[in-house]
Amino acid sequence: MEIVSTENQTITEFVLLGFSDISELHPFFFIMFTIIYVSIVVGNTLIIVAVVSSQRLHTPMYFFLVNLSFLEILYTSTVVPKMLEGFLQESAISVAGCLLQFFVFGSLATAECFLLAVMAYDRYLAICYPLRYPLLMGPRWCLVLVTISWFSGFMVDGLVVALMVQLRFCGPNHIDHFYCDFMPIINLACSDPSVAQMTTFILSVVCLSVPFGLILTSYARIVVAVLKIPAGTSRRKAFSTCSSHLAVVSTFYGTLMVLYIAPSAVHSQLLSKVFALLYTVVTPLFNPVIYTLRNKEVHQALQKLLQSKQSEILD
Repeated sequence: MEIVSTENQTITEFVLLGFSDISELHPFFFIMFTIIYVSIVVGNTLIIVAVVSSQRLHTPMYFFLVNLSFLEILYTSTVVPKMLEGFLQESAISVAGCLLQFFVFGSLATAECFLLAVMAYDRYLAICYPLRYPLLMGPRWCLVLVTISWFSGFMVDGLVVALMVQLRFCGPNHIDHFYCDFMPIINLACSDPSVAQMTTFILSVVCLSVPFGLILTSYARIVVAVLKIPAGTSRRKAFSTCSSHLAVVSTFYGTLMVLYIAPSAVHSQLLSKVFALLYTVVTPLFNPVIYTLRNKEVHQALQKLLQSKQSEILD
């Protein structure tokens, strides 16, 4: 793709290289990630439909789960379609489009950090204060927590993008990644990116460590409370309600911390792309699988919904 220049040699578009170094695997990757993407959209949509249609699931925990599922659909749809295009042909994107993709994706990722912390806090209140839980986690407070989670992401990443917009790109226009991530874009800047880099590092540390600290604190208190319960069904049920959330948190936070707080731990760009796949594709796929297969209430709601649809068709 040719670079379009002005007298300042300003680049107007980038080319996403994706996995061009293993182009022989592109047909396989296209089929595999198309199946995964469809599974993510369908799986998370089923969770939303199941919760909305079942009065029994109209509780804070499932309200947060619906928001997580909706977020995962948007989150994946921001990145995967462009990645799939790269498996078929050279994938070009305008500078404005690239910054927009980074803004939306980064905002949703940040929002997920806070939403996962809210879900851990919800489990902490449900297990440690079961009698006061309905009062402590009322509908209005649930809405406030979700609103804060969503808007925090867009506010934080809006500041980062505002700094990135001021950078000038005049050299190579090839981004060695499958989406517009921060470091690959910054590496192509001709002007000094130090302010944007420092600001992004500080915000990344805050937006990852603060929610993660809240999650660890919540689960530490949950463990202490559960261990006081006599061994048996109640203890297993308490741990069971947390295990699904912990599995998602471990994958999501683990990869983000390696890539954004300790990027030196990733020694190759290919490894960086593999880590990025974990939180852009694998974690959103985990959500419907874990919460559907391991959650009897969601499973029963889906079965009831499918049975009602089948009976409507037969009638």
